Amino acid sequence: MIITLLMICSSVTFSQTNNQQWRDSLNSLNRKIELSPYNTDLHLRKAAVNLELQQWEYAVDEYTLILRYESKNLSALYYRAYAYMHLRRYDLAKNDYETVLANVPTNKEARLGLAYMFQSSGRRKEALEQLNIVVEQHPEDPEVYVARASYEAELKLYEIALYDWEEAIKRKPANIDYALSYIDLLIISGKNNRAKTELDKLSGRGVATSLLHPFYNRLKKAKNK
Repeated sequence: MIITLLMICSSVTFSQTNNQQWRDSLNSLNRKIELSPYNTDLHLRKAAVNLELQQWEYAVDEYTLILRYESKNLSALYYRAYAYMHLRRYDLAKNDYETVLANVPTNKEARLGLAYMFQSSGRRKEALEQLNIVVEQHPEDPEVYVARASYEAELKLYEIALYDWEEAIKRKPANIDYALSYIDLLIISGKNNRAKTELDKLSGRGVATSLLHPFYNRLKKAKNK
């Protein structure tokens, strides 16, 4: 249930059900590009479809073409970094994220992307540094606390991860996913009484039993051990 940094950083979704629609869109864009070989908007749209189809290399080619003419196109830089991440070309992703941040130091998405790049390449200290920076820059944004909490939990830094979940929930108390992720971590860290209290609060708010039941079961199993 815990929300991961990858989920937070991912700006593109893919579904088999609309696969053909995206391919049709791609064919249409290719025809338009034949008539207008260099058109930034068309190439950005084509690259976005490549991402939707998980055609990472093609997306990189499109963004590189755009950047050849517009070296400061931040959208192209950010999404090329995103494609590089999927290709595990971490140094290239790092360069693009850092170029975006050199132009817009408070860009949340690029900062989170850079943090995830460090996380993926095993550079824990640098990943946490970037997450600390983004929290300092966006102290009222619950998403940045979620990002940091998720990585802290992965590192088994449970106490500070719980603090960050609490901060996220303060800023977005209606978000049930946040509350469940917080409870999940309470159980993982052995704080079963607190987890039970939080579950009862959600039950009192009318949250669906089907969502809460698995957590109650985990608490029962832990109690019977």
